[in-house]
Amino acid sequence: MLGYSSYFMLQFIFMFVTSTSPQTLQKAEGESVTLGCRYTLSPFDTGELDIEWSVVSPDTMQKDQMLISYTSGTKYLHSDKALAKGLHFAAPDPSMGDASLSISVLSSAHSATYQCKVRKSPGVDMRKVSLVVMAKPSVPKCWAEGRELVGEAVSLHCKSAKGSTPLKYWWRRESGGPIPAAVSQNSVTGELKISNHSQSFAGIYLCAANNAVGAEHCRINLKASKPPNRAAVIVGTVVGSLLLIFILLVFIVLLFWKLSSRHRHEKEFSNEIRYGTALQLQQRHRGTVKGVGSLMVR
Repeated sequence: MLGYSSYFMLQFIFMFVTSTSPQTLQKAEGESVTLGCRYTLSPFDTGELDIEWSVVSPDTMQKDQMLISYTSGTKYLHSDKALAKGLHFAAPDPSMGDASLSISVLSSAHSATYQCKVRKSPGVDMRKVSLVVMAKPSVPKCWAEGRELVGEAVSLHCKSAKGSTPLKYWWRRESGGPIPAAVSQNSVTGELKISNHSQSFAGIYLCAANNAVGAEHCRINLKASKPPNRAAVIVGTVVGSLLLIFILLVFIVLLFWKLSSRHRHEKEFSNEIRYGTALQLQQRHRGTVKGVGSLMVR
């Protein structure tokens, strides 16, 4: 284990690259970030200062992708792809010991492992930092499943349509005191389950959806209504059924009466036709007989 004096001596003899930021950073899309890379030169480093930022390839058979560099007092941008958008050195003059890299507007394309390499012969040192760009949770939707009746089961649900995983959901009650211990909730699915609903569970509930880079929430008002009187429901059902039967009977009687009246009318009309036809035949017969008699007299 190196003591402070030994560390100071090594720092005096060799170049050191340091940073106060963690080796893994988690940031939200649209935010900015600075990847730290500070260096200290030793008196023996007399060569040309060269600073390089590159993306480390996950495939060891592939070359790392150069992004930005500083050589002989000049800054160079080596890529015009989405990964290079918004890249710049954080310090106006990287030769003053600060080679940190800033990215102004983060996107998912910026998720990668970055390497800062500082070289001033004979000294050389480097540092790697992993950047994970995540999407914040969208405003979740809160809804209830099941009838909000006393004595029945009801569950509250909470879901964000967007957001990088892992997403966690937490429920709390804003009115009516803390959530009773009998309630169970699932932080992965966002479900809050009440097996036997009562007035003690009623109130305004807030659900928070969160991940490593952000949080959003929604609210729902859970009510506890008394169930309808079952006896009254049964009586109402029976009365309604009897009323329906009565209406059907009245309809059948009216239909039968209508058909009977129509049949009787048709029968009377038929008899009238028959009677009229017979009367006409008699009149024709009498006319014929009179005509024959006249001819005989002549």
